[in-house]
Amino acid sequence: MSRRIHRSHSEPERLDIDWNSVWRGADLGLIKSWEIGRKLADQKPELAACAKAEELPPLNWKGGVSKKLKKREKFGSLHYLAQWQGLRGQDLEIDMDAEITLTCSKTGMVVTFTPDLRKLASQQSDGEEEVAAPI
Repeated sequence: MSRRIHRSHSEPERLDIDWNSVWRGADLGLIKSWEIGRKLADQKPELAACAKAEELPPLNWKGGVSKKLKKREKFGSLHYLAQWQGLRGQDLEIDMDAEITLTCSKTGMVVTFTPDLRKLASQQSDGEEEVAAPI
């Protein structure tokens, strides 16, 4: 049975929620990452436009790409995917037990967003530093 996380874009941001509820709740912080993406869209409309154009810009989590690398495939965090969906103005829609692969329209890099933290941790450094988009 999959663990699907869904939240409609029309729902307001959750307020007055404690740290444990955010990061240790059933969604493990994916809703918070998505909410941060929504805020980021308001603060940085040019970044939101890139995401809407199917680009995978560097954000606060592993998964973004700023340039084409020799190895054209990499892994990314489901938190990146959640933040990217919020940045795009989409509903949050993530299966916490599945991988999803997207291709960056700007760089052609293929990123597989995975719940497997071992894949993220064991991934060799690709020479690209993740640069968080300031909030």
